[in-house]
Amino acid sequence: MRVLICEDERRIAANIAEALENAGYVTETVHDGESAWFRGETEEFDAIILDLGLPRLDGLSVLRKWRAAAVATPILTLTARGTWMERVEGIDAGSDDYLTKPFQIEELIARINALIRRCGGHLTTALTVGDMVLDTRRKTVHVDGRNVELSVLEFRLLRYLLHHAGRVVLQGELIEHVYGSDREPESNAIEALIVRLRRKVGVERIATKRGHGYVVGEAA
Repeated sequence: MRVLICEDERRIAANIAEALENAGYVTETVHDGESAWFRGETEEFDAIILDLGLPRLDGLSVLRKWRAAAVATPILTLTARGTWMERVEGIDAGSDDYLTKPFQIEELIARINALIRRCGGHLTTALTVGDMVLDTRRKTVHVDGRNVELSVLEFRLLRYLLHHAGRVVLQGELIEHVYGSDREPESNAIEALIVRLRRKVGVERIATKRGHGYVVGEAA
């Protein structure tokens, strides 16, 4: 799962990125409103964290431009303490949730998890397909009742496939959401990752669609 962090305070941005990556996310970071607007409108993310106090183009303007351009990505806005009017304006402009600075990083992770769950139609932290269960909060995977240990990349891959269960996911999409656009994995990286994952969860649980991609659950 891929998250765009739009935060001009570099220490805060780095702390958020580290926490999200430890929680199994791929992160991309920008430090000004113009870069945020461009990346959010031209690239696909599973969620966006948007500080409303960005330089060059303020966060509220960025938010309005995204929604006017039909960008439907769930957005968590960050606001300064006491600026209740800014929070109201952010929600009116299309923010899905907000946090007031300073905040606990654990709460930010929980809110991002919840935004992505709701966007995907999942009501709990568990992504379930058949006898395969991945808990996004505990970062555990169970198949037919047994615990399965996954690497960070394997967990990211399975989580993305389960989140989009029933839909064929293209290799290019998986590369972005498992590795991120700033990383350049080898050409067969996804195929190799799929092979390792199938060994752990069962070959029959991840189907290959020739010329298309991979799917968990019956493809629509």
